[in-house]
Amino acid sequence: MINFLTATVLLFFLLASSVATALPLTASAGNAGFHYSLGVLQALNDNTDEAIKEMEETLRLDSSAYWLVKELALLHIQKGNQDTAMALCRDVLRDHPEDTEIRMMLAGFHMNKKNYAAAADEYQKALQYDPDNTRALFYLGTSQAEMKHFDKAKESFRKLLKLEPENFMSSFYLARIMVELKQFDQAEAEFKRILSSRPDSEMVLIDLALLYEAQGKMPLAIEIYQKITEVSPHNARALVKLGHIFMQRQSYNNARETFQKVLKLDPQNREALIATGLIDLEQGNHRKTLDTLLPLYQKSPNDFRLALLISSAYEEEGNFEKAIETMKNIPPDFDQYEEMQVRIAGILKKQGKTKQAIASLRTAINSKKESPGLYAFLASLYEGEKDYSSSEETLKEGLRAMPDSVDLHFGLGVFYEKTKRFDESVSAMRKALQLDKDHAEAMNFIGYMYADRGINLDEAEELIRKALQIKPGNAYMIDSLGWVLFKKNRLEEAIPHLAKASELLPEDPTIMEHLGEAYLKRGSAQKALEIFNKALHVNPENEKLKEKVQQLKGR
Repeated sequence: MINFLTATVLLFFLLASSVATALPLTASAGNAGFHYSLGVLQALNDNTDEAIKEMEETLRLDSSAYWLVKELALLHIQKGNQDTAMALCRDVLRDHPEDTEIRMMLAGFHMNKKNYAAAADEYQKALQYDPDNTRALFYLGTSQAEMKHFDKAKESFRKLLKLEPENFMSSFYLARIMVELKQFDQAEAEFKRILSSRPDSEMVLIDLALLYEAQGKMPLAIEIYQKITEVSPHNARALVKLGHIFMQRQSYNNARETFQKVLKLDPQNREALIATGLIDLEQGNHRKTLDTLLPLYQKSPNDFRLALLISSAYEEEGNFEKAIETMKNIPPDFDQYEEMQVRIAGILKKQGKTKQAIASLRTAINSKKESPGLYAFLASLYEGEKDYSSSEETLKEGLRAMPDSVDLHFGLGVFYEKTKRFDESVSAMRKALQLDKDHAEAMNFIGYMYADRGINLDEAEELIRKALQIKPGNAYMIDSLGWVLFKKNRLEEAIPHLAKASELLPEDPTIMEHLGEAYLKRGSAQKALEIFNKALHVNPENEKLKEKVQQLKGR
């Protein structure tokens, strides 16, 4: 969410720091005027405690001078006594509810305490007495935005802009609220309206660029950020944003050039240094990555984002011991802890240290039991060692810790299919679908298993088509659809799907074999032979394929 409060607090204190206009004291007040003058003098000399005493004495001598509460409240604020200041405002408002200035001050105190509902209530009461109070409308809209009542905030700012069409901050906040409401076209139009009179406003340009980023309109975002850097070459924030977009688009040379500009302005800019290290990592300059990031990591050993990048550089460099050592520093509460522990185990597996990989994952699971990926990878290690009972038990152990883990139910379903336990596989996949009705892979898995066995073909087709609605370009799902259509003898429909899947995954021998079978069944033996030969080239150990090729050659 966009933070509306920063500008609000600033504006509130600009308002609050202004000296209240002194009203005449009543003739019956005796020496009230004297004490008031002393209070002003003490305040000017920063003697806040004495100023408070004199103002309180003034009010005691002349209770009609309630307007002094504004100054007295500000003095209490200087002492950090905000609750006292608020109580003073409330006391006055009981007898003088029409005093909008004191009500605005009380509302401002609520804003400062982030009690936005109470603040909004006071601003609305102020507007009952003064409907055209633009400050009350502005802060009301801001408090509503902070509460995420964006429709109400939008209405408040629109009312304000009818009174003051050129109010810059109201227009700016209105555009931001439109972004929050995902009314992107309206927000863009409002930002552009502001820029028509303030074409070089960096804050508006930044937000417009962010809007374009949110919509995926990267060329427009780049154009705006470049404009900002032309207007203000020292705007490091715009340069960093621009550099990150170049990185997303894998335009690494442009990204590097942009971040170098940032580093000329601020040689210690962490974002620019980290981005430069990441660019070097992407381009295979692992030693440069380490040279850039290690000094930062030494200063900030708890920055585990750096640890992640540094470990990747060590791993790519082939220094597996350093990579593992760095990743082991990452604690269980880090977002990517699970990923790091799987990487450690993967490195150990690559080194032929499978027992150590298993032990490492066991330790990680003891530290963070609710990590589906740790159980899944540990199960795969056991499976690779042909220890199928341990593999199954690991998945079940994970499900005892996380009975609603979709990934573990899916993984168990895959395991059952590999171990020829069809009914149990379907049951596990259906459990995954109960937990996530849009799990396309589970739909496809059930559909393909049915198709491969030639059973429940109508349900299989329905499941696979639904999966493709969720993931329309998935080659495996396209192959599954072609395969179920083949099994239903709808060859003219099946072949285009199988051909498309083979085009998307040209090195997959199973998909090629499916396509060959479809051509063979249609009577195109030569085409089938050509495809089977391609599949055999990819998978030369496939005895069934060899047999099919020999049979076709013998015709």
